[in-house]
Amino acid sequence: MLDPAPAARPVTGLAVRCTRVLRSPWSRFSLLVAVLLAAGVTTLLLEPQRLLATGLPSRLSGGAVAAALFGLAYGVCTVAFVPRPLLNLAAGALFGSQSGLAAALAGTVLGAGISFGLGRVLGQDALRTLLRGRWLKAADGQLSRHGFRSMLALRLFPGVPFAAANYCAAVSRMGYSPFLVATGIGSVPNTAAYVVAGSEASSPTSPAFLAAMGFIALTGIGAAAVAWRKRHRLGPQ
Repeated sequence: MLDPAPAARPVTGLAVRCTRVLRSPWSRFSLLVAVLLAAGVTTLLLEPQRLLATGLPSRLSGGAVAAALFGLAYGVCTVAFVPRPLLNLAAGALFGSQSGLAAALAGTVLGAGISFGLGRVLGQDALRTLLRGRWLKAADGQLSRHGFRSMLALRLFPGVPFAAANYCAAVSRMGYSPFLVATGIGSVPNTAAYVVAGSEASSPTSPAFLAAMGFIALTGIGAAAVAWRKRHRLGPQ
């Protein structure tokens, strides 16, 4: 009778090596970087912004199923660094203000959850060793102790990049549920403005379009002013 052990040993040895690699914080972080780079390159090659010009196929151009599929694609696209304003405009143009807002918010929460999960599993252990500066420790402490309130403020503030907020929260000790709830609530105002603008793009003189664009402009100016003041205060230090 032949001994099956020699044939099984290479497979077992490979599994052990893979397990050891995944247990290493920096190996997991390298995997996270590789995943994000692949997502970014895929986005550049596929150019999802063409959806604005071409739209959906006629058989998918309406209804709850199409909106749900769009929300799923929205979430994946945000992980691949597709700008959310572009996706929000597309949601409004394709599905109108109500269905478009629902699809965009669902995609926002989905994409944030995926990014948070990736950052927590693959990046937290490695990146927490780099939290040595005063400002980094302060930000980490704020997110860890006051997760919901801090994330709600970050989502309401239009100047904070979506992906940056996701991964900063993942590196902190913030809980998953507060992160998702704060993301869903805090993303409503800005998302709604872009969705309404997209749904009314064919009527640029309509009150709804003008109000949406006015809100976007005012919040953008406010975010720039706050960022300038913060930078001005921190500059001499």
